[in-house]
This record gives sequence, structure tokens and C-alpha cells, in this order.
Amino acid sequence: MGAPFKKFEAHASGGPRIREIPMRMVLPNLVTVLAICAGLSGIRFAFESRFEIAVVMVLLAAFLDGIDGRLARMLKATSKFGAQMDSLADIVNFGVAPALVLYAFLLDRAGSPGWIAALLFTIACGMRLARFNVLADDTDQPAWQTEYFVGVPAPAGAVLVMLPLYLYFLRLGLEPTRPAAFVATGFTVLIAFLLVSRLPVYSGKSVKVPGDRVLPVILGVVLYILLLMTYPWYTLTASVAGYLLFLPFSVRAYSKRARLEGEKVPPSDIG
Repeated sequence: MGAPFKKFEAHASGGPRIREIPMRMVLPNLVTVLAICAGLSGIRFAFESRFEIAVVMVLLAAFLDGIDGRLARMLKATSKFGAQMDSLADIVNFGVAPALVLYAFLLDRAGSPGWIAALLFTIACGMRLARFNVLADDTDQPAWQTEYFVGVPAPAGAVLVMLPLYLYFLRLGLEPTRPAAFVATGFTVLIAFLLVSRLPVYSGKSVKVPGDRVLPVILGVVLYILLLMTYPWYTLTASVAGYLLFLPFSVRAYSKRARLEGEKVPPSDIG
């Protein structure tokens, strides 16, 4: 029978066979697969001109993609296979799906420039994710710098780039016209460059809530979720505006922290 902890054994068909795997190891990968299904379904709904459902599916994919890693760590079910699956899901859900949904809705009216913008966003998302994986293995980075993302993170980029759809859903008289398509094309290119930029974006990973403020914070989160459920497009539009306004303050905080730590910040790090 072989060693009891051996992961693979010979199979009659010629390939290795994986031994039994605990269900807790399967669950995070299942969430990842569901995220991919949601993202690809969003593309399908966009091609069918069902854009509100398409956006909801892309946002659901982003949510599922954001919790699968945390679920794996909580269940102590991390694996190399899961990491590879997660990387695949990231490029689909944060890069391909938002770009194609936006293209089907508006960018196609700009012709080739709209398609180029969609391609640039998808490629920028892939490069951003690759850089994140490389920096995650960097052990020489000062501890305080791990509190900042390098460039806008891919999940945020996916939410930001779909702003033209949120504005249309608000029924403010904005129509998917050719001039609007060129404006959206420029906005898409801008978000693509924010993804691959060296912009320091505060991650909030090390934020600790004082004990006497836990209940107000929980209430605030619940309020945001309720607003998102009741007034989704207003809430998402306000969230995008707030995030873009937050970026300059993040750069300022990074520069101030670098001076306090005795670090010299090159101009390219904040440009």
C-alpha cells in the first residue's frame, strides 16, 4: 500500500492518482470555482444586454474571490493547487469579466479605441496580480510598507472601472452614446494605469479597532451593507468617488511614514 502519508500512487491508466482529501481542503477551491462561474456568467448576461444582472454577477465574483483565500487560511486548508486556482480566478473576475461587460455596454461604441482600452485594463490587471504575487514573497521589505499596496489592488480596479454602468443605472439621463464611450475609454485607461502604477495605497490590514468602538464599527458596516442592498448604484457610485478621493491622502500618509521611518521615497514610488 505504500507510506500512509504519500499523496500520490500509481494508477492503471498511467498517471498519478491523488489520495483522499479532507472536505475542508476542497471547500475553498469550490468557492474559487463558483467565483469563476459568476464572473463568466456576468459576461454572458452582458452579451444578452442584461447589464444590471451582469454587474451583480461580476461583483459577486469579486466577493467570492475575496473570501476564498481567507476561508482557506481559517480552515488551515491552504495549498499550492488552491493558490494556482485563485490566481486563475483573479484574472478572470477582476480583469476579463469587468472589461468585457463594460465593452459590451459602452466601449464598443468607441470602436477600436474602446477595445484597446478593454485590452489594456485586462493586461494591467494581470500584471498587477503578478506583481502582487512577487512582492508577497519579498522578505526584505520593511514591515511598515506591507501596510500599503503597490498600485490600486485588482479587486478595487474591477469595481472602479464599472463606474459608467453605475451612473447609467441611476437613470440620470446618461445614455451609452459615442461621446460617452470615448469618455469611458479614457477612464478605463486611467484605471489600467492606476493598477500598474507605483502608487502606495493603504491596505488597512493592520487596523485595530479599540474595544469601546467595536459596536459603532459593526453598526457602520451593517449600515453600508444595507445601503448597498437598498440603493446599490448610489452606494457604489459614492464608494468609487470616495476611493478615488482617498488615493491622494494615501500617498501623503505613505510619504509622511517614510520620513518618520528614515526612508527616502523615490519620485517613482508616488507617481
